[in-house]
Amino acid sequence: MCALEDLKKRVLRGGLISAGEAACLCRVPLASLCAAAAEIREKRCGSGFDLCAIVNAKSGRCSEDCKFCAQSGRCTADISEYPLLSEEAVVAAAHAAEAGGALRFSLVTSGGRLSDEELASVCRCAARIKSETGLSVCASLGLLAAPQFAALREAGVERIHNNLESSEKFFPNICTTHSWREKTAAIAAARSTGLSVCSGGIIGLGETMEDRIDMAFELRALGIRSVPLNILNPIAGTPFAKNRPLTDEEILRTVAIYRFILPEAAIRLAGGRGLLSDRGYSCFKYGANAAITGDMLTTAGISPQKDREMIASLGFEVRKDG
Repeated sequence: MCALEDLKKRVLRGGLISAGEAACLCRVPLASLCAAAAEIREKRCGSGFDLCAIVNAKSGRCSEDCKFCAQSGRCTADISEYPLLSEEAVVAAAHAAEAGGALRFSLVTSGGRLSDEELASVCRCAARIKSETGLSVCASLGLLAAPQFAALREAGVERIHNNLESSEKFFPNICTTHSWREKTAAIAAARSTGLSVCSGGIIGLGETMEDRIDMAFELRALGIRSVPLNILNPIAGTPFAKNRPLTDEEILRTVAIYRFILPEAAIRLAGGRGLLSDRGYSCFKYGANAAITGDMLTTAGISPQKDREMIASLGFEVRKDG
């Protein structure tokens, strides 16, 4: 029998749970687990809710073979393909995100890494967004090296996003053109320049709950405090198009367990949230405390207005996670 109450009290006091104890949480009644996760979120994080918006600044034609991604050049998904957006288009998207209530704005590009010319353009965009808005500028630009991250930080980027995607053990099942270790090396390079890091993954790839728990502990070991959780949206033309959709209950249990493992993290519902029957309401009530609002990279999201209404109804206050 899992001593849920004892684990909850330990985390509330500032302690940590082990991987074995996290696995035990897979077997406790969902209602009890969720109530405990809500207590931990309230005590360890307070009522803050971090809201981020993204722009798909460069779409498709990616050389990587990530099986979940419609932008991979190895798949046949029907998506828009275009080179890096103009500076004016990116800055306009940032202004729209701020008007919608976002606190952070992330430029996301397809591909393993940017060229020097593309990086210079992203830096110009970041500098303008920093000067023209009150947004914190983030970027998800692939496997860059320390000098490139330093240039981004100098331009005004505050946070780099680089998802682990899944556990190290499961990662070879979803991508072969780069490794999990290359991702953690890029994370270390970004941190070496003073950038903060946002990193999480995707559930519903065919991984087990053990894989999800392993990823959470890997994130904890890396000291990640902003953790996006994506839910696979199976897209026609990708290798995972026929993956079994996760149930609301599976997703909710995953979020609650993540709150036990990462008690002070901004657990951020990201892509695929619209697949939930309540658009994430229960996950926010029972553990998650951040979201990406508006459209995702290749799929429609949830409008900022609806998100703000939901956040307010749950008693959250929109503010940055750090």
